[in-house]
Amino acid sequence: MPYVERDVAADEQAMEELSQLGYMTTPVIVIDGEVVVGYDRPRLEQLLA
Repeated sequence: MPYVERDVAADEQAMEELSQLGYMTTPVIVIDGEVVVGYDRPRLEQLLA
């Protein structure tokens, strides 16, 4: 499955998008519009199934 990795420390636009989602921590993963904060393996597996 293709993905885009964004480095919020080096990419000002990525940091702004993260802020607009209401988060200032990483990782934040967005899958088909669903936001997963932190490493929630069961949720990630569910969204990727």
